[in-house]
Amino acid sequence: MLARLRAGKGQEAVQSWELQKGCDSEDGQSKTKGKGQVIMAAKKSPAWTRKEGKNPQGGLNAKGRASAKAQGMNLKPPVSKEQAAKGGAAAARRASFCARMSGMKAKLTGKEAAKDPNSRINKALRKWDC
Repeated sequence: MLARLRAGKGQEAVQSWELQKGCDSEDGQSKTKGKGQVIMAAKKSPAWTRKEGKNPQGGLNAKGRASAKAQGMNLKPPVSKEQAAKGGAAAARRASFCARMSGMKAKLTGKEAAKDPNSRINKALRKWDC
């Protein structure tokens, strides 16, 4: 099968097939465990999508923001009232976020989510002191 793929398809198709079957690209042998069960290494999803990258009080923690930045996102930590009191761009950013998210809470959430203190939107609004 591997020889036929190499003869008829491009290198990308061969590598794709080898990855699906758990083969090494050098020798074309599959790695098996027990009775022919193929072992495939699962690629971890980024930390910002998993529990370890999320802050229990709402939003992302430093590890989550770092993994998002590695994927090209530009996320900044929340701005509290104390930080916004100093003025500048942080105060404007906080005011913009609070206005936008408060409107989302009013229009886009159901009654249960709006009243639930553990919903993601309520956690975010608390974190930003909105």
